[in-house]
Parts: sequence; C-alpha cells; structure tokens
Amino acid sequence: MQDAPVAVITGAARGLGLESARQLAARQLAARDYRVIITGRDESRLAEALQSLPKSASARLLDPSSDASVQDFTQWLDEQTDHLDVLINNAGRLYLTEEGALPDARHLLQAVDNNALSAWRLTLALQPLLDAAPHACVVNVSSGMGALTEMGPGAEAYRLSKTALNAVTRMLFNILPVAVKVNSVCPGWVRTDMGGAQAERAVEEGAASIVWAATLGQNGPSGGFYRDGNPLDW
Repeated sequence: MQDAPVAVITGAARGLGLESARQLAARQLAARDYRVIITGRDESRLAEALQSLPKSASARLLDPSSDASVQDFTQWLDEQTDHLDVLINNAGRLYLTEEGALPDARHLLQAVDNNALSAWRLTLALQPLLDAAPHACVVNVSSGMGALTEMGPGAEAYRLSKTALNAVTRMLFNILPVAVKVNSVCPGWVRTDMGGAQAERAVEEGAASIVWAATLGQNGPSGGFYRDGNPLDW
C-alpha cells in the first residue's frame, strides 16, 4: 500500500496557513488522504489550531528563520516519514514602520531573512524528503506587493521581502529536480489578522489559490508566480 502523502505548512496556527491545512486535509493524492503537519512559533496556538483538523494531522514547533529550529524540525521529520509531498512556506510578517518613516537597513534585512530566506533555508533542509516523493510541490506564499510591476510606496520592508521570496522561487526552480514543482502564489488581499477586516477576499479564497499550487500534477507548471491558478507578472 502506498504511504500517505505528507504536507508541511509553516505559519499554520491561524489564517491562510491553517485554512490551507484544512483544505489540503480534505484532498487526496493517489486515493490516499494527506497527512498534514502544521508548524508555528506558538505552542498554545498550534494546539488550538490542531483541534479543527483531522486526527491524522499533527503540529510541531518551528521557527524557519532559525537554523537551529530548522535542524531540529528536519531531524524530527526524518523520524516520521521518508518522503515529503508538499511544503507550503507560508510563515511571514508584515513589518510596517511608522507612517511616513522609511525602514533602516537592519529592518529591511530582518524582513528579508524572515519572509524570504526562511523559505530557502527550510526547503533546502527538506530537499532529501522532497526528492523521495513521486512528485512534490513547494509553494512560497508571496504577495502582489512584491511584484516589480506593482511596486508602490509604503510597507517597503514587506515589499522587498516578497520580491526576494519570488527570487528564491526562481532559484529553487533552477536547483531542485524537475519532479519537484516550486511556485510563488499571491493569495490576494485576504481577511486575516494581517490583512485586516477590510480586505476584499475571504481566507478560503486565498487558501484555495495556495492549495491549487500545492496539488499540481506531474504536468503542472513550475517556477512561476500565480493567483487563483493564473500567472502574474514578476
């Protein structure tokens, strides 16, 4: 019997990460239910989030901006499974500054490390497990605010970090085997704690865009930037 497909989602204690976990847990790959592993930095929030997921789901502390945390998680995951079918790099922060103020270089570097290099760090650490899956998908949750074609004023650190994340997607596309699909996804302006109550899209809509990229078949696209399955300009 084929082993159950395994999915890891970062920043999944709430919002887009948790809703992506819910939607993915309801899907199947090769007639097998996904085994979803949600991760985050807050143990109590993870425990609460886990209650809304199937019993096959599990939770684990992970700070993808920390080399030590990534190493600990990788060692733990190696003991749980010999393959990884889906990695959703969703963890991220908004990094706003006071109105009218520009971020200093340290603030910019912190945003890039947390929102972009975390995806690089974790994906490379988990590459052996991704390579062992029949075909795997890596999804980097980005934003249209990081697109050069839409670059505007405000939230400079966040914008730069998402532009860098899109670059990480292209670099991973060139590094990872062809069997591993890697794409950036913009879920749109979503009603989450980060997006706020005025956002135009429901969290279910944004998560559906992410899950689309997480469940691509062997002939699916790779190395691109998408919203709702449609390509976006970088």
